[in-house]
Amino acid sequence: MKLFIKQKVFSWKDKFTVKDETGADRYFVEGEIFSFGKKLHVYDAHQTERIFLQQKVWSFLPRFFVFVDELQVAEIVKEFTFMKPKYSVLGLNWEVNGNFWAHDYEILNQGHVVVTIKKEWLTWGDTYVLDIGDARDEINALAVVLAIDAVMSQQSQAASTSSN
Repeated sequence: MKLFIKQKVFSWKDKFTVKDETGADRYFVEGEIFSFGKKLHVYDAHQTERIFLQQKVWSFLPRFFVFVDELQVAEIVKEFTFMKPKYSVLGLNWEVNGNFWAHDYEILNQGHVVVTIKKEWLTWGDTYVLDIGDARDEINALAVVLAIDAVMSQQSQAASTSSN
């Protein structure tokens, strides 16, 4: 199954729509404007909150807690590396490999691909394609991808701010 994340270009807060293969709205992602650390809420088509992502504020390296249906299922941790980014998905024991800056990576569970992520180029706003092998992994895979995207976005903003 495939999901498509479309980020809104002009928005005061993080706002994404996640569509399915038919183009129907499947999830709505909204960030909080005034909060310590990044917080994202993911709602299904019935406006029920399915995922809540919360950044740990006073942490040396970026760290996100993942709650699915109000239960913590994972913790996403950006590892300390010199060359290329590396992420751990604690709680699910998933591995994340690939080129994060190009938004071309995959998440593995014991060597089996859970989801592949690719960025569509030449679109208005960022669009990402998630190809999920097993529909039972849909919510967790979406949560992990959103957490990694939040870390990458913050680092990109910090880099552009420090260069000014």
